[in-house]
Amino acid sequence: MKVRIAGVQMAPEIAQKRANLDKCLDRLHEAAAAGARLVVFPECCLTGYCFSSREEARPMAETIPGPATEGAAEACRKLRVYAVLGLIERDGGRLYNAAVLLGPEGVIASYRKVHLPYLGVDRFLNKGNLPFAVHHTRAGNLGLNICYDASFPESARVMALAGADIIILPTNWPEGRQRVPNFVINTRAFENKVHYVAVDRVGRERGTGFIGRSKIVDAGGDTLAEAGPVNEEIIYADVDLTRARTKRTVVIPGQFEFDLLRDRRPDFYRPLTTPRLLR
Repeated sequence: MKVRIAGVQMAPEIAQKRANLDKCLDRLHEAAAAGARLVVFPECCLTGYCFSSREEARPMAETIPGPATEGAAEACRKLRVYAVLGLIERDGGRLYNAAVLLGPEGVIASYRKVHLPYLGVDRFLNKGNLPFAVHHTRAGNLGLNICYDASFPESARVMALAGADIIILPTNWPEGRQRVPNFVINTRAFENKVHYVAVDRVGRERGTGFIGRSKIVDAGGDTLAEAGPVNEEIIYADVDLTRARTKRTVVIPGQFEFDLLRDRRPDFYRPLTTPRLLR
């Protein structure tokens, strides 16, 4: 089964939620007209990222479901597409860097960024408290991460073990993080044999520049589409879900075969789940 994916690289405006939502809806219609079944937007695309305090960010936050997600969900219903958008989520007194998965069914799921760097609005938000999960849709079995999560290989591996076909990473890579699109994204796809969609923003926001380079990578670790470092653009790629569901690789039958999931030795990995402070 093949699915066309669109990655919408854009430059959100900080604290301009209505304008950002309108831009997302325009791009959603454009991608759907080009045949995309799954459309991915950047981290915090509805709100912007470089807030200077929790108090400044709070008015931009909203619940899931909420006004912005409901508006985008209605567009997904009409267009018969799935979409992932980034926003700041409010849940009681807590604020999270979140991504929401929408589709013809409405709001399907949300994810809260687990690993928070000391950067932008993440300095003031609560750490994510939802597990890494896989959501079964007509566009495939989808797992969500956000930005810095990709630097922790366990994040993608948990979802690969849960049956993910596609891992989706809304991101805001700042200047100096070029090694992530250069090396990390393709590695996560290859080591888990999953398709991987990383969608970044561009432009400058309060002195911070963002590097673009949005990517769609197939389950073999090969780049199918990549955006440039400067401009807003939409990238497209068609992925075959069966490639992500067939974990065994046969290079020479009977002589060179491997399975990246079945060949694991979890009994040797216990230190990974033992909290300790590095000296």
